[in-house]
Formats: sequence, structure tokens, C-alpha cells
Amino acid sequence: MNAPRKICVVTGSRADYGLLAPLMREIGNDESFRLQILATGSHFDPRLGTTAKEIESDGFSIDARVDLSLSEDTPRAIAEATGKAAMEMARELDRLKPDLTVVLGDRYESLAAAQAAFLSGVSVAHIHGGEVTEGAMDDAIRHAITKLSHLHFAAAEPYARRIIQMGESPDRVFSVGALGVEAALALNPIPPGELDRDLGLALRNPTLLITYHPVTLRQDDEGATVDALCKALDLFDRARIVITGVNADPGREIVATRLATYTASRADRATLHASLGQRRYLSVMRRATAVIGNSSSGIIEAPALGIPTVNIGSRQQGRLKARSVIDCGENAGDIHAAIARAIDPAFRIGLAGQSLPYGGGGTAAKIAAVLKGAAFDQLRLKPFYDLPGAAA
Repeated sequence: MNAPRKICVVTGSRADYGLLAPLMREIGNDESFRLQILATGSHFDPRLGTTAKEIESDGFSIDARVDLSLSEDTPRAIAEATGKAAMEMARELDRLKPDLTVVLGDRYESLAAAQAAFLSGVSVAHIHGGEVTEGAMDDAIRHAITKLSHLHFAAAEPYARRIIQMGESPDRVFSVGALGVEAALALNPIPPGELDRDLGLALRNPTLLITYHPVTLRQDDEGATVDALCKALDLFDRARIVITGVNADPGREIVATRLATYTASRADRATLHASLGQRRYLSVMRRATAVIGNSSSGIIEAPALGIPTVNIGSRQQGRLKARSVIDCGENAGDIHAAIARAIDPAFRIGLAGQSLPYGGGGTAAKIAAVLKGAAFDQLRLKPFYDLPGAAA
């Protein structure tokens, strides 16, 4: 019997771990694979909930830990952390000797992992390539990871076509849907009473779930949009407001500080959490009247649950969106109008039967099936694929 092939899954935050967990279980339960987990990024940051412990509490073993100890959120600090991550990941990959490395998304930790693996002679499988988010530096990072990768798992057919447009061979590009949709649909929600006690807040209609992150290509004041959001929220004085922690991106401290100040003076109706964890987060989302902010979860998971989304600003500009997503500007008036529309029962009723751009689940099994049939040792050679008629 052949030895199991080693697959190293890299996770750098609570967000990508929640998406990767079903795939990790698929890999771990297959005798032809040996799962390895490399945890890095914000998983070891106490400001963000030290979420590495969530990985272990779910029954997984962490095989490698790359703690970036990122104490600042400046562009220079992020750039230096990316270099440090690549160096330490190269060392860990040399120790683990995986046959394939799996990375997801578009964060700098994922870029460092893809770079380290590529230069170490380890093939890379990339999840969520081909997408566009014009308001964030993640856009360029995502495409860079695509060119360092050997297998591609796109969340929708238009994204698969874009990966091919970037010169990747069609026989290595697979449209499998989004892991987030699978997680949302498979959710075993926390019972309402237990969830309310856990949050320290009794949820009622309307409940607004807020997930707002820095717009990393912004040239003006990040805090102005947060202030506008808070001003708009105060116009819904009966609402219960659940706010999630902020990503470790440039501008994080400004956003985190202002959201903390806002909730501190409204403890009777608002609560802030460094990390809800996937089950709590999706349990709140399921009970929410609307999701508000600029997170991809409002674009992917919320529509799968039929929850309206208010998408603020440009951070998610370019993504495929369901009808339940309401785009709005960054001023208080626009945000207020969008929230009012989202919580209108008539709007929610009108979403019945909406099409979901990111599939209907089963994504982890689809990815695992492709990995099982792939010849990892033949992936390293990457010929550039020209579109028909492109090379004269």
C-alpha cells in the first residue's frame, strides 16, 4: 500500500479557518492523505481572540506554528511580517515535507505561504482565486497567489474563466462553489437562549450583525466611514447590534478603537467580540435582520441564508453579488437608507428564490475528490496557457 500523501493546509485567521475546516475534515478522514496544519497570522494574536485554540478545540492538531507577533498595523509592518512569514514557513515546510500545500484567499499570510511553498518545490492548491475586490490590496495578492499555484478551486464559473485568462491551464482549474456557502447551509445553530447568554445580549428584531474591515487601498481617513456607520446605527435605536472583531490589516487600530468606543457607551443594545468563531458568527447571522459592513461573508454566506446585506464602500467592489446585497456609499445618509431598505420585511420577502452565485454546498468534497485524483508530482511544470487567438 502506498504511503499517504501529505497535504499541508495553511490557515492565517479565524475567517479562513472557518472555511477550511470542512475540507480539513475531508482530507483527515481519507486514508490516502495525511493532513498537516500550519497555523499563522492572527491565530496567535490575543487582540483577535488567540484563535489557534479554536482549531485545537475542534479536534485538529497543529503541526507547525508561525507566530508573526504583529504589533503594528502599518503598511511597513505588514510588509515585514510577510517577509518573516515566508522565511519561517519555508523552514516549517522543509521540516514537514508536504506533497501539496493548500492556501485560501488573498491575505498576506497566504501569499507568504504560496511563495515559500513554490520556491521550496512544493505544489500549491489555491482556493478562491480569480475574484476581484477593487478596494483592497487583497486583489493584487490574490492574483499573485494564482500565478504561484498549480491547482485552482474557483468559487464561481466567471472566476474560473478569469484564472484561465491569467494563463492557467483549464485542466487545472475547477469551479467548485464557495466553502462559506457549505458552512452556512450545514450550520447546527446555537439555540437562541444559549446564544443570547453567550453574547451577553438578548437578540430581537431588528438585529444587525456588523463586520467592518479596513479598506486597504484607501487614501483618506479610515475612521470617517466608521463614524458614519456608527451615526447611521444610532438612527435605529431599537436595534440589537452585534459587532465582530477587525482583521489584522493596515488601518485596523483606527477601526477597532472607534467600534470599541461606540459599543462601550451602548452596552444595553450593542456588543463587540474579538472573535465569535464560525458557529457563533453564523448563528448570529441566521438570526440577524441584516448583515452590515464590507466583509465577504455578507457577499457569500449571508445570501445563502437569505439574510439581506448592506455592503458599504468599495472593499468588495467587483465580486458577484446576489439580489440580497445592497451596495451603498460611505456616508451616514447612504448607510441609513440602505439599512432601512434591508430591514423592510417586503425586501426580504422579495428575495425568495434568488439565485446564489457561489453554489449550493458540497464544496469540500469536490475539492477533496480533485486532490485524490491529482498527480502531485506532475504539477510543478506550469506551461502558460494562451487563450485562443491570443498568441499571434
